[in-house]
Amino acid sequence: TLFRSGRISLRTVPRNFPGRSGTPEDAVYLCSPETATASALRGAITDPRDLDEPIPRVHPAPPAVDRSLLLAPPEDGADVELVKGPNIVSLPDLEPLPDDLDVPILLVTGDDVSTDEILPAGANVLPLRSNIEKIAEHAFRPLCADYAAQARALDAHRHAVVGGANYGQGSSREHAALAPRYLGLRIVLAKSFARIHWQNLVNFGVLPLTFADPADADALEPGDVLHLTGLRAAVPNGQQVQVQIGDRTIETRHTLSGRQVDVLLAGGLINWRRDRLAA
Repeated sequence: TLFRSGRISLRTVPRNFPGRSGTPEDAVYLCSPETATASALRGAITDPRDLDEPIPRVHPAPPAVDRSLLLAPPEDGADVELVKGPNIVSLPDLEPLPDDLDVPILLVTGDDVSTDEILPAGANVLPLRSNIEKIAEHAFRPLCADYAAQARALDAHRHAVVGGANYGQGSSREHAALAPRYLGLRIVLAKSFARIHWQNLVNFGVLPLTFADPADADALEPGDVLHLTGLRAAVPNGQQVQVQIGDRTIETRHTLSGRQVDVLLAGGLINWRRDRLAA
């Protein structure tokens, strides 16, 4: 629901990231259903206990289950035609992690960047979840409106993002890793990561590195080029990875397990699983 800029809106769902309501200058407060109902009746934020009205308790009936809708798969599905609508597009192929990378920094963010800022939701974006090419156009839009255009304009189709502390906090949406990866994101350097987004980056072949000295993050700017060599040996053999930027060397670290290293080298979880099945 859209509302006028500068006005307060009450919501009963845990999504109050900036701009999520559809209005960039929103002021969304989270509250209980009782508070939302009382406030709607009064036209102002109201403590439901001040209404002096009993709050009904609703006990919904168990949902009806139509088991005829549950179709057993055929014993051999090789000849089954997969029917897709016009907005359902197969996932793109993702290349394995290269041994050497020369990637420009496309974006530098602050602390506590949420997955809603990395890939917004809302009525204009959610229908595109089955179309990675289209949904990628919205990547980082609240932070950098032309991020997708900049990424597509790069000759090598590879780039990096620098984040602050707690990068990727919030909703655990896979598309916040997949959409930037589709646009060429290969490395995220951050002071620290939110755990689930960190795992999603690995799952789609994006190398998540943390600064050994967090102060190094503050010296980086969009346009700086990161030079990394011997990654396919360096990542499995230790937690430290050196990043060259001009005449400077920055020490970074990763906390990948052995399995996560294998997933990353393969270019993501789907590639890793496909390789194991083919072996």
